[in-house]
Amino acid sequence: MPELPHISGNKAIKVFESLGFEIVRQKGSHVVLRKEDKGCVIPLHKELAIGTLRSAIKQAKITAEIFIDAYKKCRC
Repeated sequence: MPELPHISGNKAIKVFESLGFEIVRQKGSHVVLRKEDKGCVIPLHKELAIGTLRSAIKQAKITAEIFIDAYKKCRC
């Protein structure tokens, strides 16, 4: 499994948005993103723990490789 980058919650949201996810709501420091029947929750932390990012990727039903490719292409 590829190594995930250490990024902030805001950068993770931008990467998910580049993959077609949209922000549907926010409660406190947690943002809910959705794309069709898939969704994930991203906390707005300065740096996401790797396990938290991995969990969000799993919730979104995408692979780590897809996320990393989108991260590299994203201008965020």
